[in-house]
Amino acid sequence: MRLQKYLALSGVASRRHAEEMIAEGLVQVNGITVREMGVQVEESDVVAVRGQVVRPEEEKRYILYYKPVGEVTTVSDPEGRPTVMDHFRDFPVRLYPVGRLDFDSEGLLILTNDGDLAAYLTHPSHEVEKSYIARVSLEMTQEELRRLRDGVVLDGQKTSPAKARILRQDAFSTDILVTIHEGRNRQIRRMVEKVNHQVVRLKRVKYGAVELGDLQRGEWRDLTEEEVAALKQYE
Repeated sequence: MRLQKYLALSGVASRRHAEEMIAEGLVQVNGITVREMGVQVEESDVVAVRGQVVRPEEEKRYILYYKPVGEVTTVSDPEGRPTVMDHFRDFPVRLYPVGRLDFDSEGLLILTNDGDLAAYLTHPSHEVEKSYIARVSLEMTQEELRRLRDGVVLDGQKTSPAKARILRQDAFSTDILVTIHEGRNRQIRRMVEKVNHQVVRLKRVKYGAVELGDLQRGEWRDLTEEEVAALKQYE
Protein backbone atom coordinates (compact mmCIF):
# COMPACT_ATOMS: atom_id res chain seq x y z
CA MET A 1 0.00 0.00 0.00
CA ARG A 2 1.30 3.46 -0.84
CA LEU A 3 2.31 5.53 2.15
CA GLN A 4 -0.11 8.37 1.40
CA LYS A 5 -3.02 5.91 1.20
CA TYR A 6 -1.88 4.32 4.48
CA LEU A 7 -1.97 7.76 6.12
CA ALA A 8 -5.40 8.54 4.67
CA LEU A 9 -6.84 5.24 5.95
CA SER A 10 -5.33 6.02 9.35
CA GLY A 11 -7.41 9.17 9.51
CA VAL A 12 -4.37 11.41 9.57
CA ALA A 13 -5.23 13.48 6.48
CA SER A 14 -6.51 13.30 2.95
CA ARG A 15 -4.14 11.70 0.45
CA ARG A 16 -3.21 15.11 -0.96
CA HIS A 17 -2.48 16.53 2.49
CA ALA A 18 -0.61 13.32 3.37
CA GLU A 19 1.68 13.93 0.39
CA GLU A 20 2.41 17.42 1.70
CA MET A 21 3.24 15.98 5.14
CA ILE A 22 5.59 13.46 3.58
CA ALA A 23 7.33 16.19 1.57
CA GLU A 24 7.76 18.24 4.76
CA GLY A 25 9.54 15.34 6.47
CA LEU A 26 6.83 14.76 9.07
CA VAL A 27 6.43 11.04 8.37
CA GLN A 28 8.68 8.18 9.46
CA VAL A 29 8.61 4.54 8.38
CA ASN A 30 10.41 2.16 10.73
CA GLY A 31 12.14 5.13 12.33
CA ILE A 32 13.39 6.61 9.06
CA THR A 33 12.02 9.90 7.74
CA VAL A 34 10.53 9.50 4.28
CA ARG A 35 10.23 12.39 1.84
CA GLU A 36 9.68 10.52 -1.45
CA MET A 37 6.24 9.90 -2.94
CA GLY A 38 5.04 6.40 -3.78
CA VAL A 39 6.85 4.56 -0.97
CA GLN A 40 5.18 1.21 -0.34
CA VAL A 41 4.48 0.06 3.20
CA GLU A 42 3.49 -3.37 4.53
CA GLU A 43 1.29 -4.30 7.46
CA SER A 44 4.37 -5.08 9.52
CA ASP A 45 5.89 -1.61 8.99
CA VAL A 46 5.71 0.99 11.76
CA VAL A 47 4.51 4.35 10.43
CA ALA A 48 4.63 7.48 12.55
CA VAL A 49 3.59 11.10 12.04
CA ARG A 50 5.51 13.62 14.13
CA GLY A 51 6.73 10.67 16.19
CA GLN A 52 3.20 9.31 16.85
CA VAL A 53 2.54 5.80 15.53
CA VAL A 54 -0.55 5.55 13.32
CA ARG A 55 -2.42 2.57 11.92
CA PRO A 56 -5.19 2.29 9.31
CA GLU A 57 -8.69 2.01 10.64
CA GLU A 58 -10.46 -1.16 9.56
CA GLU A 59 -12.69 -0.50 6.57
CA LYS A 60 -16.34 -0.49 7.61
CA ARG A 61 -18.56 -2.83 5.60
CA TYR A 62 -22.33 -3.07 5.61
CA ILE A 63 -23.86 -6.14 4.01
CA LEU A 64 -27.46 -7.05 3.19
CA TYR A 65 -27.89 -10.84 3.08
CA TYR A 66 -30.97 -12.90 2.25
CA LYS A 67 -30.83 -15.59 4.89
CA PRO A 68 -32.56 -18.78 3.80
CA VAL A 69 -34.36 -21.15 6.15
CA GLY A 70 -31.89 -23.59 7.70
CA GLU A 71 -29.12 -21.24 8.83
CA VAL A 72 -28.52 -19.81 12.29
CA THR A 73 -27.49 -16.18 12.80
CA THR A 74 -24.56 -16.91 15.09
CA VAL A 75 -20.84 -17.01 14.34
CA SER A 76 -20.76 -20.72 15.25
CA ASP A 77 -23.29 -23.33 16.34
CA PRO A 78 -22.70 -26.03 18.98
CA GLU A 79 -25.12 -28.31 17.14
CA GLY A 80 -23.12 -28.06 13.95
CA ARG A 81 -25.89 -26.39 11.95
CA PRO A 82 -24.99 -24.11 9.02
CA THR A 83 -24.52 -20.47 10.00
CA VAL A 84 -24.82 -17.32 7.95
CA MET A 85 -21.11 -16.75 8.57
CA ASP A 86 -20.21 -19.81 6.49
CA HIS A 87 -20.66 -17.56 3.42
CA PHE A 88 -18.26 -14.89 4.73
CA ARG A 89 -15.32 -16.88 6.15
CA ASP A 90 -12.90 -15.39 3.59
CA PHE A 91 -14.33 -11.88 3.70
CA PRO A 92 -11.64 -9.17 4.03
CA VAL A 93 -13.11 -7.95 7.34
CA ARG A 94 -14.77 -9.88 10.14
CA LEU A 95 -18.52 -9.40 9.99
CA TYR A 96 -21.15 -9.90 12.67
CA PRO A 97 -24.92 -10.30 12.27
CA VAL A 98 -27.07 -7.41 13.47
CA GLY A 99 -29.66 -9.03 15.71
CA ARG A 100 -31.00 -12.46 14.92
CA LEU A 101 -33.34 -14.28 12.58
CA ASP A 102 -34.65 -17.69 13.58
CA PHE A 103 -33.34 -20.93 12.06
CA ASP A 104 -36.72 -21.57 10.44
CA SER A 105 -37.22 -17.97 9.25
CA GLU A 106 -35.80 -16.27 6.18
CA GLY A 107 -35.16 -12.87 4.74
CA LEU A 108 -33.25 -9.67 5.38
CA LEU A 109 -30.21 -9.82 7.62
CA ILE A 110 -27.65 -7.04 8.02
CA LEU A 111 -24.03 -7.93 8.72
CA THR A 112 -21.33 -5.40 9.55
CA ASN A 113 -18.07 -4.82 11.38
CA ASP A 114 -19.37 -1.47 12.65
CA GLY A 115 -19.96 -2.46 16.26
CA ASP A 116 -21.29 0.94 17.31
CA LEU A 117 -23.99 0.93 14.65
CA ALA A 118 -24.94 -2.67 15.40
CA ALA A 119 -25.34 -1.84 19.08
CA TYR A 120 -27.57 1.12 18.34
CA LEU A 121 -29.75 -0.78 15.89
CA THR A 122 -30.39 -3.62 18.34
CA HIS A 123 -30.89 -1.55 21.49
CA PRO A 124 -34.59 -1.62 22.46
CA SER A 125 -34.68 2.08 23.32
CA HIS A 126 -34.14 3.08 19.68
CA GLU A 127 -37.26 1.20 18.54
CA VAL A 128 -35.97 0.35 15.05
CA GLU A 129 -38.87 -1.10 13.08
CA LYS A 130 -38.64 -4.49 11.40
CA SER A 131 -41.24 -5.74 8.92
CA TYR A 132 -42.16 -9.35 8.17
CA ILE A 133 -44.46 -11.17 5.78
CA ALA A 134 -46.00 -14.07 7.64
CA ARG A 135 -48.06 -16.82 6.05
CA VAL A 136 -50.34 -18.10 8.78
CA SER A 137 -52.74 -20.99 8.96
CA LEU A 138 -56.41 -20.54 8.09
CA GLU A 139 -58.30 -17.31 7.47
CA MET A 140 -57.48 -14.52 9.90
CA THR A 141 -60.36 -12.33 11.02
CA GLN A 142 -60.26 -8.56 11.44
CA GLU A 143 -60.74 -9.05 15.18
CA GLU A 144 -57.66 -11.28 15.38
CA LEU A 145 -55.73 -8.74 13.32
CA ARG A 146 -56.82 -6.01 15.73
CA ARG A 147 -55.49 -8.04 18.65
CA LEU A 148 -52.09 -8.23 16.97
CA ARG A 149 -52.12 -4.47 16.48
CA ASP A 150 -53.09 -3.81 20.08
CA GLY A 151 -50.48 -6.19 21.49
CA VAL A 152 -50.73 -9.59 23.14
CA VAL A 153 -49.31 -10.88 26.42
CA LEU A 154 -46.09 -12.90 26.14
CA ASP A 155 -44.28 -14.12 29.25
CA GLY A 156 -46.53 -11.96 31.40
CA GLN A 157 -45.80 -8.75 29.51
CA LYS A 158 -47.85 -7.19 26.75
CA THR A 159 -46.12 -6.58 23.44
CA SER A 160 -45.96 -3.06 22.07
CA PRO A 161 -48.60 -2.15 19.49
CA ALA A 162 -47.78 -3.57 16.06
CA LYS A 163 -48.65 -2.54 12.54
CA ALA A 164 -50.47 -5.36 10.76
CA ARG A 165 -52.48 -5.74 7.59
CA ILE A 166 -53.70 -8.59 5.41
CA LEU A 167 -52.02 -9.01 2.04
CA ARG A 168 -53.86 -12.11 0.82
CA GLN A 169 -56.09 -14.78 2.25
CA ASP A 170 -58.24 -17.80 1.49
CA ALA A 171 -59.90 -20.48 3.60
CA PHE A 172 -56.59 -22.25 4.22
CA SER A 173 -54.04 -19.47 4.86
CA THR A 174 -53.52 -15.73 5.27
CA ASP A 175 -50.51 -13.60 4.34
CA ILE A 176 -50.02 -10.66 6.71
CA LEU A 177 -47.48 -7.86 6.82
CA VAL A 178 -46.43 -7.22 10.42
CA THR A 179 -44.13 -4.44 11.65
CA ILE A 180 -42.71 -4.42 15.18
CA HIS A 181 -39.85 -2.65 16.93
CA GLU A 182 -39.29 -5.16 19.71
CA GLY A 183 -37.01 -8.18 19.44
CA ARG A 184 -38.36 -10.83 21.77
CA ASN A 185 -37.52 -14.45 21.07
CA ARG A 186 -39.65 -15.81 18.20
CA GLN A 187 -41.98 -12.88 18.77
CA ILE A 188 -44.02 -12.92 15.54
CA ARG A 189 -44.66 -16.66 15.77
CA ARG A 190 -45.74 -16.43 19.40
CA MET A 191 -47.96 -13.43 18.76
CA VAL A 192 -49.72 -15.28 15.94
CA GLU A 193 -50.20 -18.31 18.19
CA LYS A 194 -51.89 -16.06 20.74
CA VAL A 195 -54.62 -15.27 18.20
CA ASN A 196 -55.12 -18.97 17.38
CA HIS A 197 -53.07 -19.35 14.21
CA GLN A 198 -49.73 -20.92 13.30
CA VAL A 199 -46.97 -19.32 11.23
CA VAL A 200 -46.28 -21.47 8.19
CA ARG A 201 -43.62 -19.21 6.68
CA LEU A 202 -41.91 -16.08 7.99
CA LYS A 203 -39.79 -13.69 5.93
CA ARG A 204 -38.25 -10.41 7.11
CA VAL A 205 -38.53 -7.86 4.32
CA LYS A 206 -37.44 -4.59 5.97
CA TYR A 207 -35.08 -3.42 8.73
CA GLY A 208 -35.30 0.29 9.49
CA ALA A 209 -35.16 1.97 6.08
CA VAL A 210 -33.45 -0.99 4.37
CA GLU A 211 -35.61 -3.27 2.23
CA LEU A 212 -34.90 -6.80 0.98
CA GLY A 213 -36.01 -5.91 -2.55
CA ASP A 214 -35.42 -8.50 -5.27
CA LEU A 215 -32.45 -10.20 -3.59
CA GLN A 216 -32.72 -14.00 -3.80
CA ARG A 217 -32.09 -16.59 -1.07
CA GLY A 218 -28.39 -16.88 -0.27
CA GLU A 219 -27.46 -13.71 -2.16
CA TRP A 220 -25.87 -10.62 -0.64
CA ARG A 221 -24.87 -7.10 -1.60
CA ASP A 222 -23.24 -4.07 -0.02
CA LEU A 223 -25.62 -1.49 1.36
CA THR A 224 -25.62 1.78 -0.54
CA GLU A 225 -24.29 4.95 1.06
CA GLU A 226 -27.88 6.18 1.31
CA GLU A 227 -28.98 3.02 3.12
CA VAL A 228 -26.09 3.24 5.58
CA ALA A 229 -26.88 6.92 6.23
CA ALA A 230 -30.54 6.01 6.86
CA LEU A 231 -29.52 3.38 9.42
CA LYS A 232 -27.15 5.78 11.13
CA GLN A 233 -30.01 8.19 11.84
CA TYR A 234 -30.76 5.93 14.82
CA GLU A 235 -27.37 6.67 16.39
